[in-house]
Amino acid sequence: MAVSAEFPAREAPGGAFPAVRPRRLRRGAAMRRLMAGTRLHPAQLILPMFVKEGITEPQPVASMPGVVQHTRDSLRKAAAEAAEAGVGGVILFGVPAVKDARGSAADDPQGIVQLAVADLAAEVGDALVVMTDLCLDEYTDHGHCGLLTADGEVDNDATLERYASIAVAQAAAGSQVIAPSGMMDGQVAAIRSALDANGFPHVPILAYSAKYASAFYGPFRDAAECAPQFGDRSAYQQDPAGPIGEALREVRLDLAEGADAVMVKPALAYLDVLRQVRDAVDVPVAAYQVSGEYAMIEAAARNGWLDRERVIMESLVAIRRAGADLILTYWATEIARVLS
Repeated sequence: MAVSAEFPAREAPGGAFPAVRPRRLRRGAAMRRLMAGTRLHPAQLILPMFVKEGITEPQPVASMPGVVQHTRDSLRKAAAEAAEAGVGGVILFGVPAVKDARGSAADDPQGIVQLAVADLAAEVGDALVVMTDLCLDEYTDHGHCGLLTADGEVDNDATLERYASIAVAQAAAGSQVIAPSGMMDGQVAAIRSALDANGFPHVPILAYSAKYASAFYGPFRDAAECAPQFGDRSAYQQDPAGPIGEALREVRLDLAEGADAVMVKPALAYLDVLRQVRDAVDVPVAAYQVSGEYAMIEAAARNGWLDRERVIMESLVAIRRAGADLILTYWATEIARVLS
C-alpha cells in the first residue's frame, strides 16, 4: 500500500488499523447534517414563471411536467405559495397575444409582464423579490432576441435601444430586479443608463453574463413560445466549446457596465464555468437550472429510472457547491418546503 508523506500510515494503540477513519463523520443522519459543507436555504432559490396573455385557465407545458403558462390570477396564487414556502424570488417571462418584428408588447405599459408585475407587487409585497427577464425573443414574431437587419442578422445596437425602453417599462411596473438575457454587447450599460436617467437608480441588474447557446433550452421555448423561426442564437450566445476566458470576459464587461450580480446559464453542464466565475468576482453569482435539466429528471423519474426527490436535491447541492449564491429552478417552491 502506497503511503504519502502527508498522510503516513500509522497504527492505533493496540495495533488496530487504520487509525484515520473518515467514515466516522458520516455515521448517521444527524452527524451528516452537522458536518455538511454545502447548505441550501429557501431564500437562495428563484422560481421562473410564465404568464400568458389571453388565457382563462393555466396551460400545462407538455415538455415540462408540473410547469404551466399562468393566467394573471393563477400567477398571483403561485407567487403567494412561493412566498409562503420561503422562496427568495420569482422571475417572470411573458407570452403576449400578439407578436411583431419589434416585440412591441415588451415595453407596452399594458403588456402582460408589466401587468403581472403590478399584480405581484400587490399580492406578495416584500415577501419575496419580483424579477423580470428582459429579452425580445418571447415578443418578436421571428423569435430572435433582438431587432433584425434587412439581411436577417440581429442588429446589436438597435436592439440596445429596445432593451433600454423595456427596462424602464418593467421598473415602472414594479420590477425589483431587471435581468437582461439577450447577450447583446453593451446591454448592461444601455439598461443602467436608461434606469438611472428615468428615476430608477435603485433597481439592480442581474446580468445573464455567461449564457450559452445550449440545446438544454428546448422545453423553455415551448413554455415561452419563442423558438427562432430561422437559424439559431449561436451568433450572440456563447459557444459551449468556447474558451473559459470568454465567459470571464463577458462577466467582467457586465460588471464594468454596472451589473450588480451575474448569472451562468445553463447550470449543471457548466459547473466548471460557474466555479471560475465565483472565484473571479465579488458580487452574487446566480445559476439557472434550465428547462432541459428539469425535463430530463422529471422524465426519468416518471419512468422509474431515478429517485426523483434525491436527484433533484443532489442536482441543486451540486450547483450550490460549485459556487452559486442564487439558483433559478422550477422546483423552487417544492424544495423550499422540503428545506423548511
